[in-house]
Amino acid sequence: MNVIIVKNDTQIGQKTGDLILNKVKANKSAVLGLATGSSPISTYKYIIEKTKAENIDWSNIKTFNLDEYKGLEPTHEHSYRFFMNDNLFNHINIDKNNTYVPSGAIKSNQEAGEYDKEIEKAGGIDLQLLGIGTNGHIGFNEPGTSFDSITSIVNLTDETIEMNSRFFANKSDVPTQAISMGLKSIMNAKEIVLIAMGKNKAEAIYHLVEGEVGTQWPCSILQNHSNVTIVVDEQAASLLKK
Repeated sequence: MNVIIVKNDTQIGQKTGDLILNKVKANKSAVLGLATGSSPISTYKYIIEKTKAENIDWSNIKTFNLDEYKGLEPTHEHSYRFFMNDNLFNHINIDKNNTYVPSGAIKSNQEAGEYDKEIEKAGGIDLQLLGIGTNGHIGFNEPGTSFDSITSIVNLTDETIEMNSRFFANKSDVPTQAISMGLKSIMNAKEIVLIAMGKNKAEAIYHLVEGEVGTQWPCSILQNHSNVTIVVDEQAASLLKK
């Protein structure tokens, strides 16, 4: 596990953006796993700027997003499909038919599991971008999630609903379920890059990097992956001892 500590969110965006863009430039048909939320916004901004400046070609790139809120239409302003279009896809020359986000209309785990088959059909994810929750969740895989989990319908914890309520007008508007790639789905990626910033992520980063591997901190599963890079600011890294 490679841990990179930088000063601020802007530097996280630059470092992470370059890791992703290097993959795109090296492989014109790369398959990327992408994340939403506040953490990757600086990364996507940097990617857009550098793609335009260097005329980087995304036309044959495929992407698979980690998750989507259950019940939200793709056009809903708080859906993750809307987020990805608004923060990345609308600004680069990617074919939106090659951008996959789980459907918020999925009604069963059998239906959700088809997402993993689509990833497999595409050749697997070359690089997976992750954020992390304060309770150590990656994707929407909350504490207690089986390490063997694949894409499925998941219940969100009160803590996660509270954290995500800042994006909605009212806490009661936050969906209580999501469709999320499972931990096994994430671990199937050939390379993983996780980003985190702020003091409130420090405990999760500690358990990810130096804690015991176990389902209480889902992020700790990444210790079992052979190619993981963690990009964090000094506050998020503040509890690391090694």
